[in-house]
Amino acid sequence: MDKNKLREAARNNIVTIMFIILCAVCMIFSGYTPSYVLYELFGRLSRNMFIVLSLIIPIIAGMGINFALPIGAMAAQISCLLVLEWGVPGIAGFALAVLLTIPFGTLFGWLIGKLLNKMKGQEMIGSMIIAFFATGLYQLLFLFIFDNIIPINNPDLTIKGSKGIANTMDLSKAGGIASALDGLWRLPFHQAVLVFAAVIAVILLVGYVKSHKKNPKKLGIQIGVLAVAAVVAQTGPVKELFSMVNVPMVTFGCVAVLCLFNVVIMRTKLGQQFRAVGQNRTVANAAGINVNHVRIVAIVFSTVLAGWGQLIFVQNMGAFQTYGAHEQVGLYAGAAILVGGASVIRATNTQALIGCILFHLMFILAPAAGKNLFGDAAIGEYFRVFICYGVIAVALVMHAWSENARKKKASVQ
Repeated sequence: MDKNKLREAARNNIVTIMFIILCAVCMIFSGYTPSYVLYELFGRLSRNMFIVLSLIIPIIAGMGINFALPIGAMAAQISCLLVLEWGVPGIAGFALAVLLTIPFGTLFGWLIGKLLNKMKGQEMIGSMIIAFFATGLYQLLFLFIFDNIIPINNPDLTIKGSKGIANTMDLSKAGGIASALDGLWRLPFHQAVLVFAAVIAVILLVGYVKSHKKNPKKLGIQIGVLAVAAVVAQTGPVKELFSMVNVPMVTFGCVAVLCLFNVVIMRTKLGQQFRAVGQNRTVANAAGINVNHVRIVAIVFSTVLAGWGQLIFVQNMGAFQTYGAHEQVGLYAGAAILVGGASVIRATNTQALIGCILFHLMFILAPAAGKNLFGDAAIGEYFRVFICYGVIAVALVMHAWSENARKKKASVQ
């Protein structure tokens, strides 16, 4: 690889490189053991990966980062309230909340898409403002409409001595859905690796059998890598390193299914329309694609998936702040996917997963590193909040810079 390609690769992944360096420095000064960091990291990943992956479709469709994800989270929280009111516990309640989120998320996503079609080219700031506006309506719904116009009979859900929904929804009480998904099947890390390696191997073999262009050498390498990973995970040092980690298999299975869905849908006619609209709306329209409809479908997918991601998040936490749990969903998910090397016009599953790992690793390490370096844990807290917004700003600047360079190069040619 020549110097120009190295320079271009470094420029395209500057945010990811910066975060890797910051995480390494924070790890050194945090004082945490690797085993504890991995335990905390897996806990965060299990409840955050799904939401980050829900950003991919609108990015590919040319709508940038969907900062209206909080509206999908609102749909999930409305569903949670109804499930708790009806007293449907455990996995049945979680499944019901998932089903309820579909119509709510579809309706909200359709409305968001209709609005964003009126502000083409300004989708990111538009979706952010829409989320702020929706927060006001959400508060009106929970403070006035629920328990006033719509009766709520469960006393644990209402404000004591007043009307409206309580500030905190406790999902761990009787009839709740705390750990409904996470608690279905947990395995130690070394056993989880065996299960996932076996499942991936089966998928690769099925794909190989169905493929028209069979490549046995590639398949052999892939199976070999899986076998090596499975063997390494059984060794003493690795078992010790991951000794505190119990993997919620069903939750990570849902993340894997979403990754597969993102790959499969891009190979369908709809997925090709997403790509065409994202690359050039004018050309897509000339090719007979209903651009506005495709954009709305992309936002509907993102909103419903974000709602499901929020359900995974709240069942993992066991409780959530009724009026504030959704507010930072869009910013944190957007920052995470940008950290992984995605841009506002291109994103992949790999970038989303890497970004989620690095972003939440920073969240774990920064407070302790700040305390050890400066004597104040709040320094690390301020630093990671600054990083969250800074990453988004850097990504937008880099995108504008790349676009300007591309336009200049095109004009010269």
